[in-house]
Amino acid sequence: MTETDFFEITDRDNALFEAGIKLGALYHQFVGSPLSVSGISSMEKAIQESISAQPFVESVSVKIDAKVVAAELNEIFEYTELKGKMLDVKAIIRFNTARAFVSLKMNHEFNYPLMQIDKVEKAEE
Repeated sequence: MTETDFFEITDRDNALFEAGIKLGALYHQFVGSPLSVSGISSMEKAIQESISAQPFVESVSVKIDAKVVAAELNEIFEYTELKGKMLDVKAIIRFNTARAFVSLKMNHEFNYPLMQIDKVEKAEE
């Protein structure tokens, strides 16, 4: 390996970078949004459409755990705020020859919503 090889940025690197940007934007843009049980599907759709509008997104799916939302509702006003622990997100980000499969979901072992790389593959030309 030469010094120039060490600093080469690949399509895989860019796909993973873009995936991190998408999940980070999703999390910090939407967590804290007011949410009721009846608004779950609208919120899922809004998040999906927002993230899908960004470059390099092949697909994104968003599920919000209705049981967690219901458990978090304010008893008087019947709403809560969207929290990371409510989200189950899967996204596929393609950058030229690389496709990154990433997710954001509650990790019960760490008691924390984690973003992770699930798989990276060579994309069909």
